[in-house]
Amino acid sequence: MSFNAAKPNLLAAPAITWLVAFMVAPCVLIFVYAFFERGLFGGIDFNFTLDNFKRVADPLYAKIFLNSARIALTTTLIAILIAYPAAYAIAKAPARWQPILLFFAVLPFWSNYLIRTYAWIVLLNREGLLNNLLRGLGYQGEPLSLLYTEGAVITGLVYNYLPFVILAIYSVLSRLNPELTEASRDLGAGAVRTFFRVTLPLTLPGVAAGGVFVFVLSIGNFVTPALLGGGRFQMIGNLVYDQFLTANDWPFGAALGMTLIAIMILLLLVQARATAHASGERGVREDA
Repeated sequence: MSFNAAKPNLLAAPAITWLVAFMVAPCVLIFVYAFFERGLFGGIDFNFTLDNFKRVADPLYAKIFLNSARIALTTTLIAILIAYPAAYAIAKAPARWQPILLFFAVLPFWSNYLIRTYAWIVLLNREGLLNNLLRGLGYQGEPLSLLYTEGAVITGLVYNYLPFVILAIYSVLSRLNPELTEASRDLGAGAVRTFFRVTLPLTLPGVAAGGVFVFVLSIGNFVTPALLGGGRFQMIGNLVYDQFLTANDWPFGAALGMTLIAIMILLLLVQARATAHASGERGVREDA
């Protein structure tokens, strides 16, 4: 094999080595741990068992999975409803303004995730900015309990992951052929019908990509529920965290983690298949 032929492999080798060492190998280790028993005083007792996965199906833990999925799905839907108009506005703005608008969209990423989450504590607590604003507007009742609620958790998740959805949808909208919408309008379709019959179907791959991204990150999140939920709303990420660092039940924590990873992989495969199918239909429409 010549050097030129091997050059792509050599360039990719550092990244592949990094991924194998710090992502694939830990996942394999966790997968192996899931099939052993917890030691008497924590750690691993190397006796093969499937009981850890049976415990995952226990109604108690299944309820936490379902609750986490519900919160993640709600977060995803809200993020899409907010992100689509924002991405559409950016894509339709003059070209010289689009980089500036995108800069403001991703500006929250310039600060640490924990700092962004703690900022919501300042905003939502009983003596926070929102309650003080209500008092300034004449509200005389008890301070609103906005913090340590499910709504606070969803708000924090939406805020932290919203830029991902905006970027995913914008990337599709910016590549959309304007001649398609012009043809629709020329054929007599109004703006609303053109959007729902042309623009939205052609941008669904971006919506799906952003939605899956937010859902996957939200369902496994443990920082936001711990800080904004005050421990009252346990999600699967918090449960995995507790098994490893509090209960010292590494095998069960590994089984929970592998189940979560399996759900994420399944969603990513479905999204990839849906995107490929939509791209194929789009190509057929454009050829027609």
